[in-house]
Amino acid sequence: MPNTITTPQCLVCETAIEPEADWDHGEIVECTACGQEHEVVGGTPEPVRLELAPEIEEDWGE
Repeated sequence: MPNTITTPQCLVCETAIEPEADWDHGEIVECTACGQEHEVVGGTPEPVRLELAPEIEEDWGE
């Protein structure tokens, strides 16, 4: 069964984000057009899926 990689799109500007073979679940990738960060939530063997990356929040040492 061949490994098929589909091209995911930016969830903000819909620009194609070229998947890389070494993307891992949880990795953060950035859209080259608008700069929006996405988190890789799917991949081998299923198609690559992206979600908006969570914002880093300050915890003020808590």
